[in-house]
Amino acid sequence: MMGQLLRAELLKLRRKGFWFLTFLGPFGVVALQMVNYGIRKEYLLGQSENDWSYYVSNVHSFTPLALVLGIVILTSFTASIEDETNAWKQLLALPVSKLQVYLAKFTVLAGLLLLSSCSLMLFALIHGTLLDLGTSVPYMELAKYSFYPYFAALPVLALQLWVATVSQNQGVPITTGIVGTILTFSAFALPDWMPWKWPTLMNQWKEPLVNVWMGIGVGLLLYMAGMLDFTRRDVK
Repeated sequence: MMGQLLRAELLKLRRKGFWFLTFLGPFGVVALQMVNYGIRKEYLLGQSENDWSYYVSNVHSFTPLALVLGIVILTSFTASIEDETNAWKQLLALPVSKLQVYLAKFTVLAGLLLLSSCSLMLFALIHGTLLDLGTSVPYMELAKYSFYPYFAALPVLALQLWVATVSQNQGVPITTGIVGTILTFSAFALPDWMPWKWPTLMNQWKEPLVNVWMGIGVGLLLYMAGMLDFTRRDVK
């Protein structure tokens, strides 16, 4: 039954532009560096002893903002599909539990964001190669800055899905998302305990894995809280 739910969720997204948005985010992040290096390539290539590392850090500077904004858009669109078609009652009338429905939605969204992270690594690798930054490609560094923000942003995903699924008005999750995006934009001024800072991989210990593990742990807790709240509420 879980497999059928996942297929149903994917079918709903097929004609709604979700796949386009999934690839648009990472492409937009790399496209900014296309413009940046297209205008200032000679200057940028002299800023570090390792041109690849400097390039990857430039890409990462825009990744957290794009990731949080993508989470806001995807979660809001997912919930709005059910609201517009009045499909919540039809879905829950099937022999499935609310736990399974919520898990299916979270799994699909997490999968789309993971695909975005894979695309970011691929696009950055292709563009960096075209820039001729050197033969010693830092694959591990590329992977770190592509996937670490994803795991660190899981609490934001869990929170946004929670708010989007239980809100009668989709203006609420959109407002929450805008506030979260603003917080991510000003993450350098946030304390380390705020989840919107974690995708930047900044902390007082200068250890990105701290953000990753906090993201996974708090993300799981928020997912559980959202799922339990969803199961006890009346259907929209």
